[in-house]
Parts: sequence; C-alpha cells; structure tokens
Amino acid sequence: MKKQFAILRLLVAFVWMAIPQNGLAATVSTRSLIGSKARSRKVSETPRARKRLTRLSRSRGGSAQLVRTSHRHRRHYERFTANSFMDDVTEGDVTTGEDPVVRQAAVDALGNMNGTVLAIEPTSGRVLAMVNQKLALSSGAQPCSTIKLSVALAGLSEDLITKDTEIRLGRRSRMNLTTALAHSNNAYFEALGRQLGFEKVSFYAHQFGLGELAGYNIPGEQLGAYPRTEISSRLGGVGKMCSFGEGISMTPLQLGAMVSAIANGGTLYYLQHPTAADEVTNFEPRVKRRLDIAPLIPGISDGMAGAVTYGTARSVRVNFNEEEILGKTGTCSKSGTRYGWFASYAKTDVGRIVVVVFLQGGRPTFGPKAAEISGRMYRNLYDHDFFIPRPTVPTDTADVKPLGSN
Repeated sequence: MKKQFAILRLLVAFVWMAIPQNGLAATVSTRSLIGSKARSRKVSETPRARKRLTRLSRSRGGSAQLVRTSHRHRRHYERFTANSFMDDVTEGDVTTGEDPVVRQAAVDALGNMNGTVLAIEPTSGRVLAMVNQKLALSSGAQPCSTIKLSVALAGLSEDLITKDTEIRLGRRSRMNLTTALAHSNNAYFEALGRQLGFEKVSFYAHQFGLGELAGYNIPGEQLGAYPRTEISSRLGGVGKMCSFGEGISMTPLQLGAMVSAIANGGTLYYLQHPTAADEVTNFEPRVKRRLDIAPLIPGISDGMAGAVTYGTARSVRVNFNEEEILGKTGTCSKSGTRYGWFASYAKTDVGRIVVVVFLQGGRPTFGPKAAEISGRMYRNLYDHDFFIPRPTVPTDTADVKPLGSN
C-alpha cells in the first residue's frame, strides 16, 4: 500500500512538471480588466506629480507654452479695506463765506462718497466751496496720474517736447503728449521723467506749488510731502514719480492752485477761503508767484480736453456737454486704500471755475468716478445759471495785493 502511494505521488509530480507555467496563465480571462468602466477611468495627478512635471518641462524647454498659458489665467485681485462711502461728508464744515450755489452743487454731486470737492475761482484764488474740509485740508495723498500735468509742463519748459513730439515706447509704438495726457499713458511719462531727471522734475513741481502750503491763512491746512531725493529704483525711481506720483503726497488745495494757474494763464495765487461775510466783501487776491507757462498751456490743453472728450475722463460727458471742460484723472492705491482724482476747469465765454474732486475708499473709487462727480457738479451749476455774465472781483495786476500787503 505504501509502495502504491509513493508511486502515485511521483506520478502527480511528473505531470505537474510537464505542464508549462505560462499555459495556466494563458487560461486566465482578462475581459474584466478592459471593460467599459476601466476604459473610462482617468488617472489624476497628485499635486506633487504636477509640480515635478512642471519643473521637468521648464528644464527641457519643451512645454514652455503650456506654463505660460497656465500663468496667463491667473488674476490678481487687490484687496481694499477702506470704505468708499460715509454718512455725512459735510460734518464740521465752515460755510459762511462760501458761494451758496457752488456749495450746494458740490454737496449734491458728491453725495455720500468718501471724498472732497474743492471749487476755486482761478482768476483770484478764492475758494468758492470746500466740501468735507477735514479731508481737503489733510496731509494729502499720492497724486497718481494728476502728477503728469506738472511733468508735462516741465518737459515743455525744458524744450524736450512739444505737444506733437512722439516718444518711442516700444519697437512699434510711439505717442505724443496730447494722446498721452488724454489716455494717461504711464510709459510716456516715465520716459519723459527719466529724460528730465529728478532735479528738474523736482524744481518745476515746487514752482507749481507742490511741497508748500497752497492757502493763505487757512486754518488746519497741512503741507503734503515732496521727497528731497529721488525714490529708490526698487520703487521705480523718477519714472514712477512722474507717472504715478510715487513717493509724493499732494493735497487737493495744491492741485487746485496748480490747475488754477493753468486756467488763468500762469498766475499762481494763494488760495483763500473766506469764512465770514465781511471777508467776502473785502476779499483781495494775493499772488504767490507768476509762472512763465502761458506759451506752454496750448501744449497741454488739447490733451486735457481730449481726456474729457475721448479719454480717461469721458464720464464727465455723461452729465454735462454744454461747456468745454478740460481736466486730468488719477487712480492708484496704497495700503488697502484706492484714490481717485479729477482736476478740471470749465472754459466758458463768461469766466472759468476750477473743480478738484478727490475720493478715497475701495473698489468703487477711481479717477473716472471723480470725473463723473465733476460732471454732475458742472450740470448743477449750469442749471442754476452759474455760467452767465456777472460782476467779478478785479483781476488787473494793479488791483491785486502781493503777499504781505496790508
């Protein structure tokens, strides 16, 4: 019996060795492995794997287009913490000596936006209205693209450009001053600023009233700031100073005084804000300095008019088209706050008025919004017959008191 069992074991072992191992494997059905579910299954890459593939593609240079495409779809959204609106913009304002028509027009135009409106008679320097005086008299803010007015006048004064001189901005791109002002082109003014250099840019900025008080005995007015040296190249150097006003703090009064000098042909007045009826009756203009810019004003007026007609300030025309408006917008942001500027003047047959709107806040705040508010103000003034002939204060030089006269 034991002998038979041993023979049987030998026979089974022999048969097992005789059968090829791949023969058994060949009989396994693989149909379930290639079914419809398996075909539709997609392999997802882990973040680590995608990172390795990206590094590999960059090192080989074969998938650079793919990398660029992925970056193209990334968007940077700036976060703002400041509020664009406030409950009462007129709180604390002293209004006794202001023009009541101009004041009401400014208040209605500004609404509840977090900002200030300044209206000036450019032929005398009298402040006709100052809404939200606390903000208007503050230390100011970055001037953004409104600094381009000062830079344009500096370039014209130094004979570097005329309004038609084209500056090369790229391989196939050229632009003149009129178009650059109308569309607020940063590259143009960065290039012009670098040609001028910091010393000349600073000299003309101070000539036009930046870095000094704009008002004459206006309580609470602050100075603003203009750097004594060029800002670092890391911040953009003189180029960024001339395109965005980087490193500069300008007040609404300083901008209003400069635009008033443009509107009246070159006289930089001290701004005066009457706060009583007798101050209005006895008002006398006071000249700070006379600027030799009368021949240069036509060089920037087309660009300022173009800004309103077809450029960055065309939102003015949403509300007002009856008179010619010339102006310049500005938009920039810093530390979670966005700034919106618009400085302009109405060029009419019966006189001119300068309007400066400055806004601060979040995303609803920017230059075109300030221009829109200005358009509403001009509309309000027009509807209340402001632009009609009426007596004005003397503007002859013999009737204008210099600073220090009694």
